[in-house]
Amino acid sequence: MTAATITSKGQVTIPVDVRNRLGLESGDRIEFSFNEATGRYEVYPATRSLTSLKGIVKKPAKEVSIDDMNQAIAEHGASAR
Repeated sequence: MTAATITSKGQVTIPVDVRNRLGLESGDRIEFSFNEATGRYEVYPATRSLTSLKGIVKKPAKEVSIDDMNQAIAEHGASAR
């Protein structure tokens, strides 16, 4: 198991073997997620670029116009009151 020390400012240096396994480089961001099942925090690299997300959401079968979107927003807003 790899360990690190927390500084008085709450900072931690991520050990090189952990950085390598996660593919982290200087300036990268990481995310912490609490796993309810295990009661532990998990660390994930947050290094995906916006362009890497392209294609995750499929195009709708029918195109939606701006007017249709505005109408749906207005209807949803009215029902929320």
